Amino acid sequence: MLLKGKTAIVTGGGRGIGHAIARKLANEGAAVVVASRSSKEIESVAAEIQQAGGRAKAVAADVSKPAECEKIVRAAREAFGGVDILVNNAGILGPVAPVEGTTLEQWTDTIAINLTSAFLMSRLVVPEMYTRKSGVILNITSVAAKAAYPMNSAYAASKAGLLGLTRTLAAEGARKGVRVNAIGPGPVNDTNMWKDLAGQLGPMSGHVVEGILQGRLQTTEEIAAAALFLVSDQASVITGQTLNVDGGMAFY
Repeated sequence: MLLKGKTAIVTGGGRGIGHAIARKLANEGAAVVVASRSSKEIESVAAEIQQAGGRAKAVAADVSKPAECEKIVRAAREAFGGVDILVNNAGILGPVAPVEGTTLEQWTDTIAINLTSAFLMSRLVVPEMYTRKSGVILNITSVAAKAAYPMNSAYAASKAGLLGLTRTLAAEGARKGVRVNAIGPGPVNDTNMWKDLAGQLGPMSGHVVEGILQGRLQTTEEIAAAALFLVSDQASVITGQTLNVDGGMAFY
């Protein structure tokens, strides 16, 4: 098992990409703390992992709030003794609207959940990782952080900011035994985010698929497989990077 003896936190772990990552890490031996605002969803994920013989704990929390982030990390330490892996996956689509049609409240909420949460969670776990001289942080960003698409200013800005945070954390942690990377998914077919976006875009959503070299959407399992690689020792010399898992949409 690639992650035997490790403890991982997965935010936004109740469904979609987070659910798939939590299950994948648990299958490889990690004890997984699954966090989300929806207690029903994460309790279901934790039960699924436990029924398969893994170790998991569900923690209902809003990662845009500092006290709630502290609650997650504290629960991980109490249940499993520490945090070896942090996957910052929590995110929302935000407004599908032009800049002039986006309210300040919509902008602030999107930045708080997609970007500020990763900052809050990361600053809580890196001290123990530095002391231990080992640890991995993985941020789930998006092709929208690199490519130009209309109607998603808040989402794109939050995900681009996450790339900057990834590189900075990697630079700060590299000589202290901590690796920090990001995954940039394209549209993922079995997620509520894509369903919501496709519903709002209507026929235009077909053009998104046409812009993918492989001509298809990605799956949550494909994103989870990439996540497992990056958090495992198989990626021991990879840090400060963004792996595009998008079927061929972004090329840098």
